[in-house]
Amino acid sequence: MSDMNALFDYFTTNAAFWLALTLGFYAVGQAIFKAAKFNLLFSPIITAVGCLILTLVLTNVPYEQYFAGAGFIHFLLGPATVALAVPLYEQRRKLAKLWLPLACGLFAGCAAAIVSVVLIGSLFGLSAETLLSMVPKSVTTPIAMGISESLGGMPDLTAALVVLTGISGSIVAGPFFRLIRLRSDTLCGVALGLAAHGMGTGAAFQISNRAGAFAGLAMGLCGVISAFMAPYLAVPLMRLLGY
Repeated sequence: MSDMNALFDYFTTNAAFWLALTLGFYAVGQAIFKAAKFNLLFSPIITAVGCLILTLVLTNVPYEQYFAGAGFIHFLLGPATVALAVPLYEQRRKLAKLWLPLACGLFAGCAAAIVSVVLIGSLFGLSAETLLSMVPKSVTTPIAMGISESLGGMPDLTAALVVLTGISGSIVAGPFFRLIRLRSDTLCGVALGLAAHGMGTGAAFQISNRAGAFAGLAMGLCGVISAFMAPYLAVPLMRLLGY
């Protein structure tokens, strides 16, 4: 029995084990995703996150211990975001024609995301710290965690909310686009990147390369816009509401 406990401790304290396990769960998620004919309800991220949560709960391993091993994947979010510039470059001519409506839409979308979360959160009586953690929920994770920390929120909670936002946004986008009869790849991509960041961008690439390129652009610009907008919009609005 002591040998089993020693073996368990060896694996759970080994950084490479958690990295390999995370990649393995994602590979399983991809297989399930393909078998489900790319139904977003079976997104590989949903499968991987669910399996990891279950594993951590069953093994009673704290999240900090897991993250010490799998943190390298978090680091790769930055380079992955930068890599989205490649398909965007391919759509540069289309972008040059749409820069004004695109800029107006992104500013309006970022403002709506910030204001709506503060208003809805205040109606439910959420604490100021929780509200500040929710403000950047529609921004890609590396930027969102930085915004949350600068505002006085909880970056770990923000990261979880970003994932939930991305999952829900990716799932409801397709039916919503069909409901409102939105068929433009460009507009679908911008909407997905703005509202559902990285996961939305992944869903946009399933529509077309153009949709994915504009989703990547929207995701990146929304991160920059929100970083400047959040302190000057969310904080004064919260003070107005009595926080």
